[in-house]
Amino acid sequence: MALIEIRDLTFTYPECVSPALSGIDLDVEDGEFLLLCGASGSGKSTLLRQLKPALTPFGKKSGGINYGGSPIGQLDERRAAAEIGFVMQDPESQTVTDKVWHELAFGLENLGTPPEAIRRRVAEMASFFGIQGWFDRSVSELSGGQLQMLSLASVMVMQPRVLILDEPTSQLDPIAAADFLETIKRVNRELSLTVILSEHRLEEVFTAADRVGVMEDGRIICCGTPAQTVRTLGKEGERHQMFAGFPAAARIWAGTGEKGECPLTVRDGARWLGARYVPRPPEKPPEIKKAEGAPALKLREVWFRYEKELPDALTGAGFEARAGQISCLLGANGAGKSTALGAAAGIYRPYRGKVELLGKNIRDYGRNELYGGTVGMLPQNPQLFFVRDTVGEDLEEMAKACGAWDRLEEVTGLLGLGELIGRHPYDLSGGEQQKAAFAKLLLRSPKIILLDEPTKGLDAYFKKTFAALLRKLADGGAAVVMATHDVEFAAEYADKCIMFFNGAVVSEDAPGPFFAGNSFYTTAANRIARRVFPDAVTCGEVIEKCLEYGEN
Repeated sequence: MALIEIRDLTFTYPECVSPALSGIDLDVEDGEFLLLCGASGSGKSTLLRQLKPALTPFGKKSGGINYGGSPIGQLDERRAAAEIGFVMQDPESQTVTDKVWHELAFGLENLGTPPEAIRRRVAEMASFFGIQGWFDRSVSELSGGQLQMLSLASVMVMQPRVLILDEPTSQLDPIAAADFLETIKRVNRELSLTVILSEHRLEEVFTAADRVGVMEDGRIICCGTPAQTVRTLGKEGERHQMFAGFPAAARIWAGTGEKGECPLTVRDGARWLGARYVPRPPEKPPEIKKAEGAPALKLREVWFRYEKELPDALTGAGFEARAGQISCLLGANGAGKSTALGAAAGIYRPYRGKVELLGKNIRDYGRNELYGGTVGMLPQNPQLFFVRDTVGEDLEEMAKACGAWDRLEEVTGLLGLGELIGRHPYDLSGGEQQKAAFAKLLLRSPKIILLDEPTKGLDAYFKKTFAALLRKLADGGAAVVMATHDVEFAAEYADKCIMFFNGAVVSEDAPGPFFAGNSFYTTAANRIARRVFPDAVTCGEVIEKCLEYGEN
């Protein structure tokens, strides 16, 4: 008997016609690693929340879920809290105390665990997850990677039987994400813990899963081993849109028309490529796309700290962004990217340095002039944008406020929000919230568009649509600046990449030479191809060179 049995599960949110889940049938074995993927809004988060009684959303449900042979709704609250762990997308929404040590102990204290047992289990988890060095720190001082690791440790200290994770790496830089996912693999392998993981970032985790389930329109359309899933969805002539998010090795292999066994990891992809193609010297690297006119945004030697006692978050940061360009800020969590965007948007006021927008000092702008069409910013948490009970009411209010009624239907269509108009913003998936918040921003028609992690929660297929929209905005005269951990997106669509480290800019270049010179802040395609085609940084570029030069 499976640990979790889902039978004909259908769920519909209040005031919605179409179900978010439709006829789900799925078994999860004890100790299994199940990866769920699918487009934004396909039902992944809704399905995961059905497996945690305390987080189950309100709505109309039919069908059933059994846990350990009994209906999950009848599970004792204490047992459900201890045995079914849940790690969310946003670690800040999961922390409830002010100190790291207290966050680790909080769940056990609520279960009435004896103090001696709490101390022992907290010490064990702090050691296992490498938390000793920041055990006594305030939660507010932690980086995104540390916060997410703390969320995981706080769940694991409860000794759960099932660990559910909803896109846990969406706000982590590539190195922190790889470390986090490696820890998930380890607890599954060493503790025989059942893991159910929803993720858009598939490169690091795809082959670690026992099975990969692909969701579409509230249904599971495919569920099998990683190799079976690639074969099913990657068939030539019938390739599914989700294939665009599969590991780079599989996409390159499929793009060259190769037959036989498909490589799935960077190592296997590099071996396959090296055995078939003659190494080629790098070509002349492309230059940053030229843009006419003065910079739309300029930061000059900007210094900023959040509080007087804290260290500087920006330490002389400086860069330029021009109309017609898409500029991507990259770097680790805590490097200063979000703070730089906040300074550019007038949210933070530097104590030294200068911020210029359209050739004018930001301090010379009035509030209405600044936010009435000069600059617009989409923060990491899109929920901050919503003030009404439905997406439609939110958009209508914004359209009325900025006189954009004539553009409301166009913007709604561009971002595919038609079916979300009647939904409450908090009932949307993370990716759907990103789309709705961005629609509100676009209604203001800002000349300088600042985006903080705009692709988190977005599936690979919609990212192409999103990139086309950003290009349209840039070509229309806007300067687009985005902070991102999505190196694949930056390599494919950016005009300029800017690297932040320790609060300052350390380098900037066109995507090709920028990523080709890195070992970790680079794409999987480049790691696969760098010994054969060293200047290729996207799957498309690798495939193009394979087809151009032919096999050995």
